[in-house]
Formats: sequence, C-alpha cells, structure tokens
Amino acid sequence: MSQALVLGIETSCDETGVGIVRGTTLLADCVASSVAEHERFGGVVPEIASRAHLEAMSPAIERACIDAGIALWEIDAVAVTSGPGLIGALLVGVAAAKALGLALDKPVYGVNHLAAHVAVDRLEHGKLPQPAIAMLVSGGHSSILRVDDLTHDVVPLGATIDDAAGEAFDKIARLLGLAFPGGPHLDVLAREGNRDAIAFPRGLTAAHDMRDHRYDFSFSGLKTSVARWIEARQRAGEAVPIADVAASFQEAVVDVLTTKALLACAEQGINHLLVAGGVAANSRLRAVIEQRAQAQGVLVRIPRPGLCTDNGAMVAALGAALVEAHIPPTALNFGADSSFPVDRVVR
Repeated sequence: MSQALVLGIETSCDETGVGIVRGTTLLADCVASSVAEHERFGGVVPEIASRAHLEAMSPAIERACIDAGIALWEIDAVAVTSGPGLIGALLVGVAAAKALGLALDKPVYGVNHLAAHVAVDRLEHGKLPQPAIAMLVSGGHSSILRVDDLTHDVVPLGATIDDAAGEAFDKIARLLGLAFPGGPHLDVLAREGNRDAIAFPRGLTAAHDMRDHRYDFSFSGLKTSVARWIEARQRAGEAVPIADVAASFQEAVVDVLTTKALLACAEQGINHLLVAGGVAANSRLRAVIEQRAQAQGVLVRIPRPGLCTDNGAMVAALGAALVEAHIPPTALNFGADSSFPVDRVVR
C-alpha cells in the first residue's frame, strides 16, 4: 500500500498528540498539553498526565480528523507510541489505539517513541537518507543511533548514562528561577549572556571516557558543577549573572552533543545526520551543529521546532513508513513498555 492514510497517537509523557499523515504529507497535528497542570510541581506528575490524556483523547482525535478533512473510518491504519515513556500515560494511548483498530477493523502498529522522533523528518524533508546517524535529544533521552533502515534496522551507538540533555536543561532552569518547562526559557535567556563566561565541564570527553563511553553522554556532573558555582556566588554575597550561567551551561551541553554526533558520522563513514527530540528545538544547538557539520561535509536534517517536541504526527509518520515497507501490524495483545529498547522499532 502506498500513500497510506495513518492516524498516530502519542501519550508517552504530558502531551496528548494525534496526527494524521498521508504518506509523507502531514494533514493534521493536534496536541493537547497538560503542562500547566504540572507547572506548580516543577515537573511532570505521572498520575496527572494519565488523567489529562483520558480527558483529551477523544477531542484530540475529533479535532485531528476535522483538520485533515477526513472521516475517521477513512484511515488505513493506526499507530501508537507503545514505549518508552510513563507507563500510565502510555496505557491510555495504547488502549485508545486498540479500540480504534477493533471498531474500525484497521491494523494497529505499536511503535517506538524514539524511532518516531526520527521518522517525523519525513514530513519536512521527504524520505530519510539511509544509512544515517540520528541523534535524539529530549527530556528523557540522549542517544546516538545508526539508522540503516528506520523500519527494522536501528543500531544504538551511544546513550546517556544518567541525566538526559533535556532533563539537565529543566533542572538548571529551575535553579535559575525559570518557569517549567525550563528548556525553552533557558534558550531565550542564554541569548543575553556570554557563553564563554564560565568554563563548565564537558562530560565524558576525557581520554579514558572517550575510550569507554565514546558516543555516550553524561550531564549529571555538569548539573552539579552549575549548582555549586551558583551556591559559591551566593555564599560570597555576590550576584549570580543568570544569563551568563544559562549561556555557559547551554554551550557545554551543545558542545558535547555536537562533538559526539559528528564523531559518529566520521567514524561510521556516514555523511547524513538527523537531529530529533525536544532539545533539537534549541536555537544554539541548531546553529552550532549546522555550522560544524558543514565544515565536516555532513548534511544535517532537523525538523522545524514544532515537530521536534512530542506529537502525534511523528507517530503517524513512522506508521506510514511501516505500512509502505509492508511490515506486519502488531498483534492486538501488545501492551505498553516503559523501557521499550531503541533497537526495536515496532512491537
């Protein structure tokens, strides 16, 4: 089947996403966020997220169909994030997808959230180059993958061994008194600061780390270094230059992400780099990686910021790719998997 009409459901965290695509054409991307309900807690509360998904699911599906100009029964398949993510939130999406599949007699694909982040680039730049190196950077994940075929051949090269990049952004933003979610606010604040003002560490870049964790990431040490720097200034009764802290911290994260992604390209002999995930919306990361990649002869593909964060369009895009590749749908007894391994694209 070519140009499949696929509805995608994403509920891995705090955003209820429903997208509809036809092949590589985006028809609808409806996102209902519960971020305002989590803001006073300074982070996502799983139970609140799950209840918000329950309330938003039916309206989001209805809105997506209206935006796409289709009737629900016209879809060819349903794709849903089966993992990784918050187990309660995932279960809401999986249950909804199964219900649609049974009611409409349509195939259902339970897909990997991380692979979906890569697949969304199809909606912006067309079919993916294969092979390619993909770097996924989000609140829960920082990974480098070799993607020979997105539908069935994804090899993890490296991942975070502690805090993910997006998690570190949110934690440092909170230290600086910024609103939740902190990543976008820190990005804006950093533009006012001096990124060379403070020499924060670059995690896992020492010689012995590059031997044992060549493509891996660690941001917990950086987070601690920033916290101690701020505490030292406060104990001394000195003002904390929050814009300089934000800019210097952001530069440390961006430097490590860019260096390791381009190292993977060079050592794997691949000149296409895909960057995806919520942190891929960061303006400094986009600028630095495109500049360095051009100097290295690597072609970079990054979706527009609105497609980088969690959304149903990315799930639908992966579902469409699976249909086009004649990958069998998932048996309807599948469940949610909070630790769905990245080298498995579909359950």
